[in-house]
Amino acid sequence: MSSSDSSPTSECPECGRLRRELDAALARIAALEAQTRDLLAQQQRNSSNSSVPPSANPLDAPKPVVKSPTGKRRGGQPGHRGHHRLRLPPERVNEVVVYKPHTCEGCHAALPADPGPDDPEPTWHQVAELPKLVAIVTEHQAHTRTCPGCGTVNRAVIPAEVRAHVIGPRLAANMSYLSGRFHLSKRSVREYVEAAYDVPVSLGTVAALEQETAAALALAHDEARDATREAPVKNADETSWKLAGAKRWLWTAATATVAFFVIHVRRGAEGLGDLLGEAIHGVVISDRWPGYAKLPVEQRQVCWAHLKRDFQKCYERGGAGQAVGATGKVVVEDLFTLWWDFRERRIDREALQAQLEPLVKELREALERGSGCADPKVVTFCKNLLALYPALWVFAGMEGVEPTNNHAERVLRTGVLWRKNSFGCQSEPGCRFVERILTVVQTLRLQKRPVLDFLEISIIAHRSGTPTPALLMPKQA
Repeated sequence: MSSSDSSPTSECPECGRLRRELDAALARIAALEAQTRDLLAQQQRNSSNSSVPPSANPLDAPKPVVKSPTGKRRGGQPGHRGHHRLRLPPERVNEVVVYKPHTCEGCHAALPADPGPDDPEPTWHQVAELPKLVAIVTEHQAHTRTCPGCGTVNRAVIPAEVRAHVIGPRLAANMSYLSGRFHLSKRSVREYVEAAYDVPVSLGTVAALEQETAAALALAHDEARDATREAPVKNADETSWKLAGAKRWLWTAATATVAFFVIHVRRGAEGLGDLLGEAIHGVVISDRWPGYAKLPVEQRQVCWAHLKRDFQKCYERGGAGQAVGATGKVVVEDLFTLWWDFRERRIDREALQAQLEPLVKELREALERGSGCADPKVVTFCKNLLALYPALWVFAGMEGVEPTNNHAERVLRTGVLWRKNSFGCQSEPGCRFVERILTVVQTLRLQKRPVLDFLEISIIAHRSGTPTPALLMPKQA
């Protein structure tokens, strides 16, 4: 027998063709399965596994919060600390109506007018009411007099600083506040001012006052920018905006006491640079949007609320990604339990770090396994998260760093609602008003300071050419 006879029998042409067709069919099936999996994942997107807001959930989406019936009655439970109406102080009360008992219910004797040493303090009930809100209108008249001796006509002149404005600073502050805090359109502001204060105004006046307010708040806006950039810890987030129909991005950076807003044409690194400066200082808490990739890992804290949705998405994809999602969901739940215990001072930071160590190891191992699985999207997710892995745990060791970006999202929410009502701005000056009024209003709300008083004082200072007030208290600057 020759050596050629001992070699494996060559495959016949027909078998080779069939094998090639089978391989192609199997590859096609695998591609279609992956496509189906991606389409199903896209179809099943909701607020629990993506950035879709709850208001845009499909009808069959799971409820954001599922609570099992406890069998308890509605309302406060035994031992619940009640919340009572706040009693305004005496200097805030305009009128006191006194009710006194005059005759004893027991013996019908007359009772003294003044309280005795054992009589308890009177009970109270306060009623708040508005006076008729009619704006004070001051008419400036310039008279003319003719001299009886020489016949010269003498005309008085209304001062230029008076003629420069038709709306006083307090009313101007109210109108800007209605736009910047309660997202009223210019037509709605005009309607409210006429209905509530009996002052007819034009749309042009409303727009002009917005620009005056923006100019009055320029230094306050710069002050907030500098404070957030210098802060050792800050939250950052962004949302879409419009400028005359063109896409823009509303960015915010927020600390515990300061919020800073800026509108930029880009959502990437350029926008982040305009928000926090080119040389970014401190730790930034954010989601995993690529625009934050310019930050070194040690300067980032990745938001675990976003990761919770990512792990849920992996779990719902099934297949190779389900194990990654399952592990991630357990880690998220345990992590938030530990963080809540830390915030409630049931454990200290040392205990927090010690109890997080098993979670750090468990999640890393799951991501390493997932980075070699058969699902390309899960592989990409796992590799990206491993590259950012130290940024998941900064909160465990650094004071002031939270594991979520909820603070920035709450601060940014008012801008989201404004965008939904107004569809953005129609001019660059309109964008400057949005940036500055949101910055001032949200900062003062974080500081629990009165907004209207600050706006009024700022407008008065701007009109008189004097320095505008500081946005930050000395200890916060």
